[in-house]
Amino acid sequence: MPDRSSSSSSSRLPALLAEIRACRACEAHLPFGPRPVLQAGRTARVLVVGQAPGARVHATGVPWNDRSGERLREWMGIGPEIFYDAGRIALLPMAYCYPGRGASGDLPPRRECATLWLDRVLAELPDIELTLLVGAYAQQHFLAGERRPTLTATVAAWRDYGAARLPLPHPSPRNQGWFKHHPWFERELVPALRERVASVLGTTRR
Repeated sequence: MPDRSSSSSSSRLPALLAEIRACRACEAHLPFGPRPVLQAGRTARVLVVGQAPGARVHATGVPWNDRSGERLREWMGIGPEIFYDAGRIALLPMAYCYPGRGASGDLPPRRECATLWLDRVLAELPDIELTLLVGAYAQQHFLAGERRPTLTATVAAWRDYGAARLPLPHPSPRNQGWFKHHPWFERELVPALRERVASVLGTTRR
């Protein structure tokens, strides 16, 4: 699906995204080679910060193009046509390339992306009203000292982070046990998430 970034002549974002997609900083450490995957448009109002692309996303070059993405879109109450509209939603993982597999799943996102690119991209997204922090790595970076000792405690304290930030667990199928043992997430947080997304984007909740 195409990245329909804002065409504003005053924006440096298209050139920055091209620079990021040509990045080879971590090439020696990436098992499948570099393929930065992200989405951003100057007028985006919702920012989704994830972990790093998985193998399927690496293969397709489309962010959140897997079962985790399907669940995330269900939580948000939107379909692909809105999710992949870069003028509405920015999709920035903490690392833009697939890091490879470890003993118990994908390796952690490499730090180089946040160091080299994150602040520069965020500076080109002036209209963000809602940031979804998906998983522990995004929460560690964006919440810093406000983060609770565990991901579960951080997500459970979602009301403490205001209307503009919302911590979420990763929607991976591997986390099915977490969802089962924390029914309050689907009962309380997901409806609030859908309401915030609909309010910011001016859409109808699904």
